Amino acid sequence: MVTITVKNIPDDLYADLKRAAANNRRSINSEIIVSIEQAVRSTRTDPDELLEKIRVLREATARYTLTDEILDQTINEGRP
Repeated sequence: MVTITVKNIPDDLYADLKRAAANNRRSINSEIIVSIEQAVRSTRTDPDELLEKIRVLREATARYTLTDEILDQTINEGRP
C-alpha cells in the first residue's frame, strides 16, 4: 500500500475529521480513507432514475397510513 502525507490541514477541517471518525468509531486515518473513497468513487445520480425509484417506493407503501395515534401507540408499546 502507498503512504501519503498531507500537510497544512486547516484546524477546523481536522476537527471535523476527528469528530466524524469518533462518530463512526474509526481512526482518523480510516475516516480519511473512507472520505477519499467517497469523493473519488462516487457516481452522479441520474435524477430520472432516482424519481422512478421514489415513485415505485411510494406506490409500494401507499396503502400504509401513519397517524399520530399509531405513532403514540408504537412509542408507548411495552412501557408501564
